[in-house]
Amino acid sequence: MAFATDSRPIEILLVEDSPGDVRLTREALREGRVRNNLSVATDGVAALAFLRREGHYGDAPRPDVILLDLNLPKKDGREVLAAIKADERLRRTPVVILTTSRDEQDVLRSYDLHANCYITKPVDLDQFITVVRSIETFWLTIVTLPEG
Repeated sequence: MAFATDSRPIEILLVEDSPGDVRLTREALREGRVRNNLSVATDGVAALAFLRREGHYGDAPRPDVILLDLNLPKKDGREVLAAIKADERLRRTPVVILTTSRDEQDVLRSYDLHANCYITKPVDLDQFITVVRSIETFWLTIVTLPEG
């Protein structure tokens, strides 16, 4: 489904434990061109509960795209990615790895687990905002996403 002409906002799940990165991502998306709702899970266990609509996430929206950090508490991003791609109800949801890790093994493992792309977070504030806006442009205006 293409969202550029869609009337509903795009649902984004950001799985990120850094409050600063959450704030920057929210700010970059707020200033973007695409209407979106950003939900945040701060650890891997909460992310999977959100995606499976368990517990107090019973009414959670089905995300159109997931922005996933690898270095998370409770259950790391690699485990979350594996669980998403193993779940028939979730596996078609695009997962964008957005992490500080530049480790080649993390890149390879993420793609082996069927991540849709791997982006290393820049440490510079302006570059970080540019990266988030690039994600928005590509994943939320150019790509045709599956209906959830």
